[in-house]
Amino acid sequence: MKKDLLNLNDITRDDLEKIFALAADLKKNRATADYKPLAGKSIGMIFAKSSTRTRVSFEVGIYELGGNALYLDQSKMQVGRGETVADTANVLSRYLHGIVIRTFSHADVQELARVATIPVVNALTDEYHPCQILADLLTVKEYSGRIEGVKMVFAGDGSSNICNSLMLAAKLTGMHLTVAAPEEYRPRKDLMSEFVTWETDPVRAAENADYLYTDVYVSMGFEDESRERLRILKPYEVSAKMMAAAKKNAKFLHCLPAHRGEEVAAEVMDSPASIVFDQAENRLHVQKAVLGLIFEGLKK
Repeated sequence: MKKDLLNLNDITRDDLEKIFALAADLKKNRATADYKPLAGKSIGMIFAKSSTRTRVSFEVGIYELGGNALYLDQSKMQVGRGETVADTANVLSRYLHGIVIRTFSHADVQELARVATIPVVNALTDEYHPCQILADLLTVKEYSGRIEGVKMVFAGDGSSNICNSLMLAAKLTGMHLTVAAPEEYRPRKDLMSEFVTWETDPVRAAENADYLYTDVYVSMGFEDESRERLRILKPYEVSAKMMAAAKKNAKFLHCLPAHRGEEVAAEVMDSPASIVFDQAENRLHVQKAVLGLIFEGLKK
């Protein structure tokens, strides 16, 4: 793998298979695994956004790989008071062995990776969420036995970091992605490919789907748009009607946290079709695999 993971363009199909194989092994043998590629290494975790799954999964994962995780609140760092990203990258490169960052601006993460001499892993920006989507793909593979040719529907904000990353995932894997979104939140044209379609009718989009996926309508940083977003996106709520249009054994995915009654109906979120907690668990295993492969690569 490359030194950095900023979005899914940074990995190849071969990288993906290696991530899945290692993640599956670490998941199966978690209690007994003696895999410590981060032994003696300190990983800085820069967070500008609040977090449950991302922080806990990375912190636990780094520990289980033998490393030391340092939680760094971006608002309490000098970069939060005007120090340049480049200066921060130069300093942290002399203290740490790697950086995991969850922040707003993707351009800042690109600048951090450009200057830093240590690996940088994007744990979420407003544009991309690659670690989440890798966990999603592993979950699909576990349930379907394959990813290529599977039909996934993403319903909601087609310009979100989740949808952006799913579009890259479709191109990488051959998965068929239909984005069910209104004109106001249509998917980015530059990320469209032969594997991605856009549909404004959510029920039509859900026809013959293997997986229905959604995310919160009001992400961190977009709170001032909440009333307008909820109004426009309400018809795209993953409902029992949408699930009925999908395949008989279709599954429901959500990157969490979920707001029942907004982007997903409670009867869907809490149904047997919902595999959101398997999906959340896979964050831990995938991220351990990503970090392991990055640091193994540095030794070569």
